[in-house]
Amino acid sequence: MAKEHRQVRLAGATLERSRHVCALFHTADEAYATLLPFIREGLEQGERAFHVIDPAQRLGHLDRLAQAGIDAAGALQSGQLEVRAWEDAYLRGRPFDRDAMLALIGEVLDGGKAQGFPLTRLVAQME
Repeated sequence: MAKEHRQVRLAGATLERSRHVCALFHTADEAYATLLPFIREGLEQGERAFHVIDPAQRLGHLDRLAQAGIDAAGALQSGQLEVRAWEDAYLRGRPFDRDAMLALIGEVLDGGKAQGFPLTRLVAQME
């Protein structure tokens, strides 16, 4: 059985099969204008969302999702959305380790598939 190829769009462009995008923004409003359609599209297609954010911005992030018509609370409860603070993703109780971060990404992507999600869209702030 052939795997279904899902279309993934970001900022008006369709991303190819191998997807890794780095985007720089001047303001949070600019970032959310670009990222919210990407996030919404994935959730509507039944994909998983994994977000790494500034812990001080967690509530604001969830509010932005809700204002965009995304049922963030429902997605969190069902496991379709996971929001982690920087220290719980980049550091995990130790200094930053590139290999550990890459391992976490692998765990997140494999975990999404194990939970039955066709794709995981990972959005990470790197401030």
